[in-house]
Amino acid sequence: MLAVPRSFQEISTVGTATTLWPFIDSMQPSADISAVATIDLDLTPTKPGRRVIVKWRGRPVLIVHRTEALIVQARADDAKPDLIEPALDSTRVHLPEWLVVVGVCTHLGCIPLDQSDGDPRGPFGSWFCSCHGSIYDSAIRFPRQPRGTDWLTHQNG
Repeated sequence: MLAVPRSFQEISTVGTATTLWPFIDSMQPSADISAVATIDLDLTPTKPGRRVIVKWRGRPVLIVHRTEALIVQARADDAKPDLIEPALDSTRVHLPEWLVVVGVCTHLGCIPLDQSDGDPRGPFGSWFCSCHGSIYDSAIRFPRQPRGTDWLTHQNG
C-alpha cells in the first residue's frame, strides 16, 4: 500500500474545508432575516386583561396580560378531560401573568377571532375561529373539534 505523507492529508483537508466553507456559510440566514427573528416590546403599559398583537416572522403573536381570574381559569381547565391535547398551563407560560402564543390556527392556518375587544369569545371566554368552529380555552388549548394542535407558545415554537 502506498503511504501518503501526513502533510499531504493535512493540506487536502484544509483545502477541502476552505473550498466548502462558502457553500456551508451560505446556508446561514441573511442579516435581514435574522433582524426580524427577534422583537423588543415594552409591555409595561399593558394592563391586566388586555391583549397585544405584534407581528413576528410574518405571523401574529398574541400577548395576553392575564388577570388572576384568567390564571385560575386556565389552571382549572388543566383537569378537564375533554382537552384534545392536554398540556398544563404551567408548561405553556413562562410567567403566569403573561401568555404568549403564535396566533395562527393550526387546523387551517386562519387567524381566529378575539383580536379586538368586541370580537366574540366563544363559550370558554377565549379565542374562537368562525371559519370552521374551533373553540379554545383560556390557555389556547383545544377543548372542541375541529382541531389541529394547540397553538405554539414561546416554549414550544
